Amino acid sequence: MNHANQNRRRNPGRTSSVDSFEHDRLRRLIDLGIALSAERNHDRLLEQILLEAKSLTNADGGTLYLMDESGGLCFEIVHNDKLAIAMGGTTGRPVPFPPLRLYDPETGQPNHHNVATHAALSNSVITIEDAYNAKDFDFSGTKKFDASTGYRSKSFLTVPLRNYHGDVIGVLQLINARDDEGAVSVFTDEIVPLITALASQAAIAIDNQRLIEAQKKLLESFIQVIAHAIDAKSPYTGGHCVRVPVITEMLVKAAHDSRDPAFADFHLSEDQFYELHLAAWLHDCGKVTTPEYVVDKSTKLETIYDRIHEIRTRFEVLRRDAEIAFLRDCQAGGDVSELQARFDARCRELQEQYAFVAESNLGSEFFGPDKVARLKEIGAQTWTRYFDRTTGLAWTESTRCKDVPPPPATERLLEDRPDQITDRFNLGELYNLSIGRGTLTAEERRIINDHIVVTIDMLNKLPLPKHLRSLPEIAGAHHEKMDGTGYPRGLKRAEMSVPARAMAIADIFEALTAADRPYKKPKTLSESIKIMSNMNKSQHIDPDLFDLFLRDGVFKEYATKFLLPEQIDDFDITPYFSKMEVVEQQQHV
Repeated sequence: MNHANQNRRRNPGRTSSVDSFEHDRLRRLIDLGIALSAERNHDRLLEQILLEAKSLTNADGGTLYLMDESGGLCFEIVHNDKLAIAMGGTTGRPVPFPPLRLYDPETGQPNHHNVATHAALSNSVITIEDAYNAKDFDFSGTKKFDASTGYRSKSFLTVPLRNYHGDVIGVLQLINARDDEGAVSVFTDEIVPLITALASQAAIAIDNQRLIEAQKKLLESFIQVIAHAIDAKSPYTGGHCVRVPVITEMLVKAAHDSRDPAFADFHLSEDQFYELHLAAWLHDCGKVTTPEYVVDKSTKLETIYDRIHEIRTRFEVLRRDAEIAFLRDCQAGGDVSELQARFDARCRELQEQYAFVAESNLGSEFFGPDKVARLKEIGAQTWTRYFDRTTGLAWTESTRCKDVPPPPATERLLEDRPDQITDRFNLGELYNLSIGRGTLTAEERRIINDHIVVTIDMLNKLPLPKHLRSLPEIAGAHHEKMDGTGYPRGLKRAEMSVPARAMAIADIFEALTAADRPYKKPKTLSESIKIMSNMNKSQHIDPDLFDLFLRDGVFKEYATKFLLPEQIDDFDITPYFSKMEVVEQQQHV
């Protein structure tokens, strides 16, 4: 007969109060189960399990162990009211005790001497009225601890935590149950099923949380694999997909913490910060479809290789033709001195012409109409081809060479041939060398820009859960401009979220300061901020976020971690703020 029934028979008047007490415990157990299933923070979850178990049993202390991958019980949380001990969980104080081994590392024998490991091994609940009188388990460590602290460990309740599959994933151990007067008592038969039920709920909650965390880690790892693959695809942008998330998260965190009225209504939950984190890593995932040579195009004629070598060979042919003509004319009895002077002049001309073409290939400065005219004049020179240009080609290229004249054929030094035009690219030499700025043609720039469209399309096809539904918007808007002239959707500032606007700033700042671009030198901090300030004045980037970027020192914090020492220069940031009140604040500080 249990104690509750005995109490009812001896004192019928107490029946209603006992029933009410038990009903209250059951109600608390149900509420706790609901709370445990809703808790998403691992430390808070474990702490809640232990503290509620202590409360339900009025225990003085308790320990929660979790099984590790090596087969040991790790101390996760330790609490003791009388000794004022609180370690693990949300306390910030790690538990210093080593894990309890379920098996002897030397013999491999199961460890049934310790009550916690025995409960885990045997999958059984163990109650002990007085540890000092227990004969089945070794409490020498407990007695030693008591001797050093003046504590008296007496009653124990040790319960295994079993998951869905019946596997033990941890152990809940309570110590020194207390009666209504606070005296140490035993853990009664009535309380054991309650704590066992709590342990079952706790195990399920822990298992679910571990499963969710494992899925998050898998998703994040997969996303980072994609980002690293994109960076590895181009040695010239090797760290872009890693560095942009760093700047983005720093800036958004600053906005979240800011007291500036501009961000008074901006707050992110833990889920939204996670969504931002994933979006930042995925912002360039569409580049998996961008041809490698376009991403890496460091000169105007570069494709899989730099075609300037073909053009240089033609100049070599023209020089050799000039030399042959010189020798023939000499052999025919011409004036050697005059012929030599003419040949030397032609060699100098070819050298100067090639130097101009080679310089044009670099795309390092604006290439205006006058230079294009000279390029065409140089390219109009002819040379004779004696070999068939249609043999040895892939089928796709050979179909574009149907109208090529057979050798010997006269060809221009620089040409835009029909076979150089495909569905996506125009590889014409004059066309590429005539690029006004940079090294990309209009078609190549469109392909580069289209990686945003591909990014949005890829992310929209994912079955994203509710808390990640904004991921495509955040990841796909970093080339939009506040005035609506950006791409791909021409969004205006009001149509973009704060995280999306922040990523646009991060993408620009990383590109300006990056030291791994083949077509430019890395810019200093002052140069980069000046350029971004001009973009801010042109309504390309968000003014409030740019001010925050400067005022909170986000740019400096990033610079100390990622920029070269010679890039970090001292300069006054106050002229670059958007708002005068912000300038006044900065000057006051």
